[in-house]
Amino acid sequence: MPADGFRTVDTPESPLTLRQSSGGECRVIVVGNEKGGAGKSTVSMHLAVALMRMEQRVGIIDLDVRQRTLTRYLENRLRWMQSTGSKLPMPEIIRVDASTERDLDTAEKEETDRLMGAIERLKQVSDYIIIDAPGGDTFLSRLAHTSADTLITPLNDSFVDFDLLGDVNPQTLEVIRPSFYSEMVWNCRKKKAQASRKPIDWIVMRNRVSPLEARNKQKVGEALSNLSKRIGFRLAPGLSERVIYRELFPAGLTLLDLTERGSNVAFTMSHVAARQELRDLLILLQLPNLAGAEIAF
Repeated sequence: MPADGFRTVDTPESPLTLRQSSGGECRVIVVGNEKGGAGKSTVSMHLAVALMRMEQRVGIIDLDVRQRTLTRYLENRLRWMQSTGSKLPMPEIIRVDASTERDLDTAEKEETDRLMGAIERLKQVSDYIIIDAPGGDTFLSRLAHTSADTLITPLNDSFVDFDLLGDVNPQTLEVIRPSFYSEMVWNCRKKKAQASRKPIDWIVMRNRVSPLEARNKQKVGEALSNLSKRIGFRLAPGLSERVIYRELFPAGLTLLDLTERGSNVAFTMSHVAARQELRDLLILLQLPNLAGAEIAF
């Protein structure tokens, strides 16, 4: 891998070589959650494909230095394109590795240079940059959160994952105190405001939501609503629990690719409902470049 820590997936239609930025302001979207298994990579991938199908240029930075799920997702997508002869929208991806320097100051400077360099490079050719943050409290993760214009935090619909954001009274569901991740985001928002005078729009999305109206589901929703007023995030309904998300990963496909040539997945009403969830998420994000745009997928 090159010494600068970049790893780019080359595609037949690389936006770096064929298209230049439209000149509008590039928005950085960070998908972050310090717990693993919250669906960050699935959300990142579907959001990227949705934006590209709306004729937006998308760059991706994969910071999950251990699992690299999003990088593997895109590699699977490229192999599927090559084996079927299909042409699917493909973003430019840059992988930023953690520093191996043992001196903390040197390591943090190296990681800052790598991430900021990747962001600046992609800003030249992208309308949106999506950063898949690592599932842990690292310097790279905090740096990415501080760079966000929009922060999306997928959260499994349970009190186990809710604990990432805050501690609540189990009887009244009133918020006792914010948790460690909320405090980290708060500090990143302050740094962003001091450095650029721009806010971070924080969205918490309930992911893998059960279709059943269970008592626990209602209580999680009430607790999240209370917490959103306390620490200042917007709440998104997110994506339901569907096997299709796991089934599409080996082919590198998303819900928006099922009607493409070579796809052997039968398109069902469940997929129609899942697409609507994705549309609802895009509407709630209120991304500036999409103001008034028709969501035509």
